Amino acid sequence: MAKTLDDIFNDDDFGLLNAREEHSYIRTDEDRLIDSFEELNSFFEKNDREPTKTSMSEYTLHARLSEFRTNPLKKALLKPFDRFNLLGDDEISKVETIDDIFEGDDLGLLDIEGDISIFDFIHTPKGDSRSNAEYIAQRKSIPEKEFHRYDVMFKQVHRELKEGKRRLFRFKEPEKNLQEGNFYLVDGLLAYLEVSDAEKVLKENRTGDRIRLEGRTVTIFENGTVSNMLFRSLAKAIQKNGKLITNTDDNIENQLISNINIAQDSEPQSGWIYILKSKSSNPGISSISNLYKLGFSKSPVNERIKNASKEATYLFADVEIVASYSCYGVNIQALENLLHRFFAAACLNVDVFDSSGNRFTPREWFCVPVNIIDEGIELVKNNAIFSYKYDARQQVIILK
Repeated sequence: MAKTLDDIFNDDDFGLLNAREEHSYIRTDEDRLIDSFEELNSFFEKNDREPTKTSMSEYTLHARLSEFRTNPLKKALLKPFDRFNLLGDDEISKVETIDDIFEGDDLGLLDIEGDISIFDFIHTPKGDSRSNAEYIAQRKSIPEKEFHRYDVMFKQVHRELKEGKRRLFRFKEPEKNLQEGNFYLVDGLLAYLEVSDAEKVLKENRTGDRIRLEGRTVTIFENGTVSNMLFRSLAKAIQKNGKLITNTDDNIENQLISNINIAQDSEPQSGWIYILKSKSSNPGISSISNLYKLGFSKSPVNERIKNASKEATYLFADVEIVASYSCYGVNIQALENLLHRFFAAACLNVDVFDSSGNRFTPREWFCVPVNIIDEGIELVKNNAIFSYKYDARQQVIILK
């Protein structure tokens, strides 16, 4: 006997014919904001303390927590997820929707559409090119599938910061340090400069004509947004509340070795690589043999160490100059990083404290005989350092 469709469905004891509604989950900006706060919860849960600004690997999290604490709208939204009271108990503003957060985002880091109404000139001439809507940096969300490859990159940068393969530095000289393919910290968020259309432009001003870079960028942020902000606007945002993130050691070394020359007077002087010895009266430091600071300076070393006793990098003590080397036509910061990596096994791990009790962990002091440091510098000069390694136990440089 033929069955009707109703009979067939009624006999489906295992529910094989039941239609299932497909669900797709798209992460919203609110989800990403909460996820970024969960990283702070996880850090506190693991370390039983807040991230500090004195640690290179923790600076990103520290800046993010500071920004959340000072932004009442974000603070209000995140408070229900604050398992360890990281945001404090101060009275916070009431937030109705995620839109409230976007309205309070002064730097526009979370903007999706970008309000261009303020550039609609009605009572003034429109001769200035900045009156065009194109001037506004449009912030748009990146589709989840497209953002995945960037998300992998951002997570890798976070790991490399924690492992010390990348470091955070003060952002200066935008026209030199703002380059395609580099990462930056902006208002607590990692940013990747994917494209820069900046070109040299002659600008006229009261103090005299000058050439500077002008143009747009394509900048990806770790909260899943992309911006076409102006080159100089991005630079100002990083200078105001951000950091430069160095490349990995491997990238730095490749760039350095292709251009290194420590004694070529025809090139402009880059600065000095120096070796210093501490005059600290602290027994925990003065008792360490073969303890030297290996660093670099763009100014004469005598000038650089004038206030050594007030700076954590000098262990809050005066120092004496053991040796210094003039560098020409080379990225001396990259050279310093290469030498630090070479002698990393002998890096001193010590905490020092200022008069207010703040803790610092300088990473430029090494327990290496000074003649061995000289040998390392000679290997760099001769482009041979990658064939050798430093044996910290025997305090000698050996072939790999």
